[in-house]
Amino acid sequence: MNEQIVESAAPSRSLGLRPIVVSGRLTAGSLLLAGLAWVVRAGWEVRLAMAGEPASGPPDQGDGVHRALNGLEDSYHLVTSIGGGAAFLCALLFLSWMWRVRDNARVLTGQPPKYAGIWVYLGWLVPIVNLWFPRGIVADAFRTTAPGRKLPVSVNVWWALWVIGMLGGVGIMYRDSTDKLIARAYTEVWPLLVSDAAVIGAAVAGAFAVRAVTAVQVERIRQEQPGAAAVSAAGAVEG
Repeated sequence: MNEQIVESAAPSRSLGLRPIVVSGRLTAGSLLLAGLAWVVRAGWEVRLAMAGEPASGPPDQGDGVHRALNGLEDSYHLVTSIGGGAAFLCALLFLSWMWRVRDNARVLTGQPPKYAGIWVYLGWLVPIVNLWFPRGIVADAFRTTAPGRKLPVSVNVWWALWVIGMLGGVGIMYRDSTDKLIARAYTEVWPLLVSDAAVIGAAVAGAFAVRAVTAVQVERIRQEQPGAAAVSAAGAVEG
């Protein structure tokens, strides 16, 4: 009787699992793409600093007056737009991946997540809690899935670098307009480059963190459901 319950529980639980492998690969890839976009962005900021501010002054001249952009400044606008698109794609994929690992950890263990689902989104936006909630959701999914295992170093490195960029005000979500960033590149490029380095480092570490958390969850799925290999291959594991 007990064996029948165990056998029937495995496939039913697998039906509640969400595909994770493809999501993890896409998310890690998008993080690396965003990091590459920020490498290019930093290169353009160095070019602006080396060129020096034109005699006509910064693009944003105050009181709503903007002069015409030169070729280098115009190309920086294009670079930042492409980088913004890469960052947006990365954000969408990362949020989807967070939902999946959070839900899978709940299905695999029967334990309720530490953070309510709404924090997958609001955790990035609400002041103060955005300093630790997103990391907490990822860490909780890992620890629930693999109790007793040490949290991957990449998770802490990713989050530390993300917070540095965020608190600096010039991380992946810039507060200044592109024209003001151009002016800053002319006059104080080093703070921009330090922030760019934090974003690039966070992207690379984030890709490793996503791979590590995804891998441990796939391992747990395979351990928990040896008799439901077909279901796992078609859904949760193979995506």
